[in-house]
Amino acid sequence: MKILAVSGSLRAASYNTALLRAAAELAPEGVSLEIHPLGDLPFFNQDVEEQGDPPPVAAWKAAVRDAEALLIACPEYNGGLTAVLKNAIDWASRGKPAPLDGKIACAIGASPGITGTVRAQDALRLNLKRTGCDLAPLSDILVGQAHTKIENGVLTDERTRQAIARHLASYVEIVRARR
Repeated sequence: MKILAVSGSLRAASYNTALLRAAAELAPEGVSLEIHPLGDLPFFNQDVEEQGDPPPVAAWKAAVRDAEALLIACPEYNGGLTAVLKNAIDWASRGKPAPLDGKIACAIGASPGITGTVRAQDALRLNLKRTGCDLAPLSDILVGQAHTKIENGVLTDERTRQAIARHLASYVEIVRARR
């Protein structure tokens, strides 16, 4: 199974990207997890789209189409989604069929705050639902106080690593059952 992973953070020392690297290490046997960067996507603009998708957009859409499932590391900025993540969703919601249509996603998120990224994941769920993509049931992992669990870009907290491994195993079973 091929899972496409994206981080809604562009920060080099992103806690959310660190979660994706840990998820790649912890993925169940037979599952490949490819992290796709979003930093080169231009802002969505229908005028640009009408001229043809720029190469980074075409690559992003192809990656979404080719994946069997999506793992989204969803930071929370001011109680909502980051612009880069919303922009990626907007681009992948376009086309016939739209790359996100019929996909199933799973969300994880890390934040220095106590509640993790609960509000951003709620916003993510709403945005994905509008594109025809669903978040898997019970599909969110909220990593609060991330600065105490991630050191030098590595998730070091064993309890969180175990939770991610269990979560991914459940998610993979949900995706397989929907095939």
